[in-house]
Amino acid sequence: MSNLVLSKLAASQQGSEIVKLGNAISERIKNGETIFNYTIGDFDPSIFPIPQAFEDAIIDAYKQHYTNYPAADGIVELRKSVSAFLKEWEGLDYAPNEIQIAAGGRPLIYTIFKVLVDAGDKVIYAAPSWNNNHYTNMNDAKHCVIETTIDNNFMPTADDIAKHVKGATLICLCTPQNPTGTTLQKEVLAEICDLIIAENNSRGDGEKKCYLMFDQMYWTLTYGATEHYNPVTLRPEMKAYTVFVDGISKVLAATGVRVGWAFGPADIMAKVKAILSHVGAWAPMAEQKALANYLPQTENIKQYLIHFKAAMEERLMAIYNGFMALKAKGFAVNAVAPQAAIYLTIQMDLTGKKTATGKILSLQTDVTEYILSEAKLAVVPFTAFGASPDSSWYRLSVGTCKTNDIPLMLQQLEGALEKLV
Repeated sequence: MSNLVLSKLAASQQGSEIVKLGNAISERIKNGETIFNYTIGDFDPSIFPIPQAFEDAIIDAYKQHYTNYPAADGIVELRKSVSAFLKEWEGLDYAPNEIQIAAGGRPLIYTIFKVLVDAGDKVIYAAPSWNNNHYTNMNDAKHCVIETTIDNNFMPTADDIAKHVKGATLICLCTPQNPTGTTLQKEVLAEICDLIIAENNSRGDGEKKCYLMFDQMYWTLTYGATEHYNPVTLRPEMKAYTVFVDGISKVLAATGVRVGWAFGPADIMAKVKAILSHVGAWAPMAEQKALANYLPQTENIKQYLIHFKAAMEERLMAIYNGFMALKAKGFAVNAVAPQAAIYLTIQMDLTGKKTATGKILSLQTDVTEYILSEAKLAVVPFTAFGASPDSSWYRLSVGTCKTNDIPLMLQQLEGALEKLV
């Protein structure tokens, strides 16, 4: 047994459950297994490449030798382009000094926590949700977890938050949400904003305010009648209390390009810049130069999104309809109709069932392993996003999904379900 003594954080912090699961699945595929790997929130570039004009701009930037350090808050050309993009696409007014560029959303979320949250501070977030539990742990903060249900599309309500808001430092919202692919309704978001405004109005001048971290990384990927809303448009007073997280990872299928941005009050963003200047998690100079040139190309982006969103929605709807057909046949599965993002929320409520070999699926982990082994379907349980261990709900990501694979996947899933008694 090791006698190695490290920091309390090192002892308590777990690595990403999603990445761990994805790596394990990738290893099985390398060893020859055929698996429908719908675990990672990423894209297969052979199916979903980044826009050609953007790719050309990146290559051109490298040819022009833009390989030095960028400015700590991002090159001014890109921050100006982001500012114009926000104004044109969302009607949001943020100056370049209110915008911070980084290598995707993760370092920004990490730094926003560091700027706003002290040890022992109360952080409110929903379960399931992406990594809020880990960032709260990194700051030794107090977890205030709202266990959401299908009744509200796995999104928190104002009533849920009101129970914890007194004395809270940070509320974390993500819409469209990872892992559920669901969105906050306009009325619900407005109620949450009113709650935050009222709470802050009740605090004295020397008291820390209650801030909202609003992760909208998937906001362009909405389907059907679904609309995205943001707190500042609904309630302009929220501008003083809201820090947004956004970027190109999902909107342009550019997860590996690593360009994200946060925007919010200038004094807060200055502190985000100061901390990031020591972390050094900058987006590469060439990619920043390329994006600064690409973001103003509104028509190119709109055309890209038309085809990209149609391809995402086609996959999500095909799998959703497949699950509804299985449910209609009496199998203990379910799904939430696609609203946004690249995720489908599915349910496999199979604990207590017995396999053909006589093994009882006693735990949800047994269900996950059975579906992987028998149906060759790899999905991420909501427990990886902070939900309770007995949750029967899962995230299914379609970023690597081939449409031709869907009928076979559903057929194999049905075969695996038929074997259970």
